[in-house]
Amino acid sequence: MNSRQLLKIGVPQYCLKTAMTAIQQAVAENKIRGKELKERIQSVVDHPEDFLEDPAFAQLAFELVDDSREAVFEPINYQIWGKAGIDEGAISQMELACHVPFARGAALMPDAHIGYGLPIGGVLALENAVIPYAVGVDIACRMKLSVLDLPVDALDQKRHQFVDALNRGTVFGVGVAHEKRQHHSVMDQDWSVSKVTREKKDRAWKQLGSSGSGNHFVEFGVLTFAEDDAELGLAAGEYVALLSHSGSRGVGAAVCSTYSSIAQARLHRRYQKLGRLAWLEMDSEAGQEYWAAMNLMGDYAAANHAIIHKNVSELLGSKVISGVENYHNFAWKEVHGGKEVYVHRKGATPAAAGELGVIPGSMADPAFVVRGKGNPASLNSASHGAGRCMSRTKAKEKFRWNAVRNDLAKRGITVISAGADEVPGVYKNIMEVMAEQQDLVEIIARFNPKIVKMCGDGSRAED
Repeated sequence: MNSRQLLKIGVPQYCLKTAMTAIQQAVAENKIRGKELKERIQSVVDHPEDFLEDPAFAQLAFELVDDSREAVFEPINYQIWGKAGIDEGAISQMELACHVPFARGAALMPDAHIGYGLPIGGVLALENAVIPYAVGVDIACRMKLSVLDLPVDALDQKRHQFVDALNRGTVFGVGVAHEKRQHHSVMDQDWSVSKVTREKKDRAWKQLGSSGSGNHFVEFGVLTFAEDDAELGLAAGEYVALLSHSGSRGVGAAVCSTYSSIAQARLHRRYQKLGRLAWLEMDSEAGQEYWAAMNLMGDYAAANHAIIHKNVSELLGSKVISGVENYHNFAWKEVHGGKEVYVHRKGATPAAAGELGVIPGSMADPAFVVRGKGNPASLNSASHGAGRCMSRTKAKEKFRWNAVRNDLAKRGITVISAGADEVPGVYKNIMEVMAEQQDLVEIIARFNPKIVKMCGDGSRAED
């Protein structure tokens, strides 16, 4: 029997070597093979306690019996911001994450809601380990804001030009690509750091400069500073700004899926309840491969935004005079409490002291440029947005897109394309979310959306 057959009947990956040795001994001593051998191994997997004295299968049985014992250890503590607005499912997911044996710190942001593995808005610090699903599917999903040298009244007077720039500057949707391949130095980097990035490089190049589906967007709006900001080089006043949100597209999802599968295959039975919270130790080959692939996806996501902003600003004949960008769905190597840890921020924004970021609301509600306060209780983190309060399925049942778009138009907001699953009503109140994290970030500017483009088919997000 080969490894694939053994895995199929339930032999854990980390027991394969022992299982192969047991098979060789059983064949040599007991002269069993074929169907009888397969049935014997299945019996060992199902009832290992019955084979603890079997000459051939005792070692495998012992490993399986030992594996099935419940792990007993105390979960770490964590702090919640905005608990009243967070559903119980997200809190349950966060509590489960605190049982990961490598966990050294955790926090839950006020925009939190249910995700896969770690909840969206979850922050988790691990010692010498990474969890692919605590990073997320859309690795290094980013916010990028560019301030343009255009008068604010141009948004009304030349609205058709802004609409055209968004329509031609990027493309949206699952699997979409520009008609003309875009170029960026990220494609000259080493894509052979893992098998999946090597095999998906051509797909990544085709999708370079494109946006995904779901909550990904590119929009124009009015950015307002109440006071001068020396760091950004901007005086108090109003500016035209371009804001985008998207990540590493299909290749990022493939990296997550590949390495989470490896992690789950290695997960001891005693930790089976952790499921998608399966980890890769950083001193393992798979852990190092994932780390390299994840960081490459960070560079790739940044390149996507750089191309979008370059394309759109050039189509308008404008120049970028300042900007801010940050990213989430990533793991950072940091020092907290005197220990080097890997801080996973899944749908959470880095907010170290003085660190700039952008926290969006919805297509109708403001986004905020913020400066981090470096709160150690949150592991220097803040929310990454308003956070969903309704599933995509319920949103499509409750809202009619054309009615919402017409209402937004009356409020002076042009939505070129989107779906009912992304209307303002599916999000928490961004003002309430920001009020819950005043100890995490300082608001320095407000962005009010005016012209918005999202995926028009309302399909499921890639992140």
